[in-house]
Amino acid sequence: MATIKDVAKLAGVGLGTASRVVSGRGSVSPATLARVKQAIDELGFKPSHAARTLLSGSSRMIGIYIPVLAGTFYTPILSIMDAELRTAGLHMVVAFGAGLGDERRQAIEGVEFLIERGCDGLLVMSGALRDEDVAALGAKGGQLVALNHMLDSIPDQCFKLDHELGGRLAARALLGHEHRRIAVIEGPHQLADNLERIAGFMSELEEQGIGPGQVWRVESDFSPGGGWACAKQLLDSGFDCTALFCANDEMAVGALSYFQEAGVRVPHDLSVLGYDDTPSAAFSAPRLTSVHMPWREMTQNAINALLNLCYDLRRPVMRDFPVSLTMRASLARASGKRRKAA
Repeated sequence: MATIKDVAKLAGVGLGTASRVVSGRGSVSPATLARVKQAIDELGFKPSHAARTLLSGSSRMIGIYIPVLAGTFYTPILSIMDAELRTAGLHMVVAFGAGLGDERRQAIEGVEFLIERGCDGLLVMSGALRDEDVAALGAKGGQLVALNHMLDSIPDQCFKLDHELGGRLAARALLGHEHRRIAVIEGPHQLADNLERIAGFMSELEEQGIGPGQVWRVESDFSPGGGWACAKQLLDSGFDCTALFCANDEMAVGALSYFQEAGVRVPHDLSVLGYDDTPSAAFSAPRLTSVHMPWREMTQNAINALLNLCYDLRRPVMRDFPVSLTMRASLARASGKRRKAA
């Protein structure tokens, strides 16, 4: 297999000149450029990724960290990232944690793994990192962008959605359909964005005269299995409600599945509202009404910001991502008839 030294020898130039032609950095005369390119063609020279990195000083790779590689939430986001980076001539390297547990340690180790692989920049989707963790990265902290998390030390490198407003929109949707007997399946209490959406939801209810003691609440793990188990717990409790708010779509889909098996008709007997508006919401049975969080728009702008930092580009970056509600078949007006306890 031909090397850059072989190219330089055949073209009759120095190794540095051949390297400048291959990397595209630095100037050479037209005649020299032509000789080197001819040598490359004759030898069939193709620099390895490691060689290109040495020649250009850039790996053209972006490191992605997510807390867990599971479910229907992260896969679409990774697809968006991959498409955006490929369009820019880049590739991504993905590291992920093991889910709940020592999420901070998992995130730190994941970021260290990506740095060791020579990634030019880091896109981190975790609420576990702290300002001191970013500071410990040194110069690499200036090439890190945080998704769905705010860090005081790098506010311009952070992109976050308004989850408090998302929770309020969920409550307004139920109240607007005359629901006042409401149950909630929450996500893990240690996740900041879950706490924000639940706080917004409960605040909106309380402002409309529905106190915390009037709402049935249970914590789960953001999984379909968790939604299934909590839906069973809700029916077993005998709590009389007309609507259920789930803090993400995966739990809502699990709850819908349990209700179908238990003979609870959605939305005739019980309305169900999800959160995130992931692709699964449009294909559940019935189709799930969900708070639409603009994950795609946030992700695309976060990537633009990171590429600006890493490659001195001038891509446009927006930071205003409107939250809305996607109405589908799982939400209807509250019936005057009370649902019978299981």
